[in-house]
Amino acid sequence: MFPRTLKDLHGTNSASFITMIVNFFRGLSLFSLAVVVAGSLLFACPVEAQTRTKQTLKVSSKKQTVVSCAKKKSAAKKSAVRAVKKAGKRHKAYARQNRSVKPRVVACKRADEPVSDLTLRKQLSSRSAIVMDAGSGRTIYAHAPDRPGQPASTIKVLTGLISIRSLDHNDMVPVSRYAAGMPSSKVNLKAGQNYRANDLINAVLLSSANDASVALAEKIGGSEPAFARLMTDTAEQLGARNTVCKTASGLTAEGQQSTAQDLAMVFKAAMKNPEFASRVGCTKVLTSYGKTLNNHNKALWKVRGTEGGKTGYTVAARQTYVGKFRRPEGELLVAVMGSETMWHDVARLVEYGFRAKREEQAALIPLRPTANTLAKVRCDLTDQYGGGLQVLADSPKASRM
Repeated sequence: MFPRTLKDLHGTNSASFITMIVNFFRGLSLFSLAVVVAGSLLFACPVEAQTRTKQTLKVSSKKQTVVSCAKKKSAAKKSAVRAVKKAGKRHKAYARQNRSVKPRVVACKRADEPVSDLTLRKQLSSRSAIVMDAGSGRTIYAHAPDRPGQPASTIKVLTGLISIRSLDHNDMVPVSRYAAGMPSSKVNLKAGQNYRANDLINAVLLSSANDASVALAEKIGGSEPAFARLMTDTAEQLGARNTVCKTASGLTAEGQQSTAQDLAMVFKAAMKNPEFASRVGCTKVLTSYGKTLNNHNKALWKVRGTEGGKTGYTVAARQTYVGKFRRPEGELLVAVMGSETMWHDVARLVEYGFRAKREEQAALIPLRPTANTLAKVRCDLTDQYGGGLQVLADSPKASRM
């Protein structure tokens, strides 16, 4: 009769709308349905989605910041390490330069400064040292000269001296496997080969070769222990009574010992041999097989007046040295044992020794009276004794005075 009410109409439209939606979703695939649902949710909750997006961006930016900071720190650390390495290299180069220059500067700069025995002792690092007059044998300076210790390669003075006395230049010396296997210093002799004695002696005295020392010892003594006993006997004959040799090379061995005074005595006797003195005074020599041997004794070009010497070093002995020096004041023998700054110590001792000799020579020069001194003496005597000295003053003797 009457048309449908608004409520009925609304219900009808709602039902048809719902039916339309259901039919719509039935026609969609599963993927399309998922897209529609996600879009609906995103549209329904835009604020939450934007908030989550911002949070995600913040977290990613923080991660990138942390990674970039870590990279920067790593780069800074690497650059700092490179800078430290460069600084270390420069420091080492500077230290090496100072070590090589320091003895020469000390020897020249402080040559005229008077130094007492106590002051000199404080300036030395050696455990024992001696400065001896090479002519008279008198001790000019010494501290702990009889303190026994490992002599290291300075004992090769005896090895070289005995070899010079026992062998001719052209004698051939065989090299055993034991001799060739000696540790440095060495000239790399080959086992089973023969070498001229002249070359091996130079290798011992200049390049401090351990392999050449043992080869010579086996040639002369038959074995190294037998040769070491010959070295001990020779040292005693030269006045070194506190020296005991166990090796021909000076490598550390139980029971082996010497003293600074003994080293000076042995070197004094060795330098009286012209051939020995000639060899140790060379800065370099060429062997018959073409190898250049350089002298380890830097004093030859660092300390004025050096005639020859022998260096040594082992961990037990530390640095050792014995040498002879000549200047207008005279000749000196210097020996040090257990040193940490060998060239510095040698330079100090040499300057001290020659300064002491200059002072001694100045004290021995007689003073000649001048004319003013004689006139004053006459006046004093005339006042004291009256005119009785007038005849003496006019006599030929007085005039010759």
